[in-house]
Amino acid sequence: MIETRVLSGDDWRTWRELRLAALTESAYAFGSRLADWQGDGDREERWRGRLALPGSYNVLAVLDGQPVGMASGVPTAQDGVVELISMYVAPVGRGRGVGDHLVRAIEQWARQSGSQTLRLAVAEGNENAWALYRRHGFHDTGERGDLMPDGVRREHVMAKSLVAPPPA
Repeated sequence: MIETRVLSGDDWRTWRELRLAALTESAYAFGSRLADWQGDGDREERWRGRLALPGSYNVLAVLDGQPVGMASGVPTAQDGVVELISMYVAPVGRGRGVGDHLVRAIEQWARQSGSQTLRLAVAEGNENAWALYRRHGFHDTGERGDLMPDGVRREHVMAKSLVAPPPA
């Protein structure tokens, strides 16, 4: 069974462990680099600060008592638009519904916060993530996001409307 835990700044050690694993194991999928979060970047106040972003919602997926996934929802500068960021599922949780669980948790938070659109950025070539997001109703907006750390690929922006269409 997959459990969801909402995280606070006091959970920084758990977040740190999973985030460093994500940046080590799946560096191709993230706009952040492992080196940015190590050495001088690996400070308790920085990790706490990441979990305390104003208006953010940070969740951890736990499978059989083990943390196996994480995701965050954060407000954007656009009114009514929030973003899903830092999504990661550890290899042990893949193919077991953890990604679906995390996307649903962030979408539920977005709806409860009154948001109209949920956006995310996904790396070129990350076909599993693309499939997950499409399965949940996200579409490619055609917008390109930031250049990836490899200096070659770009993120693609996907979005999902949270506004129910009018009845036919």
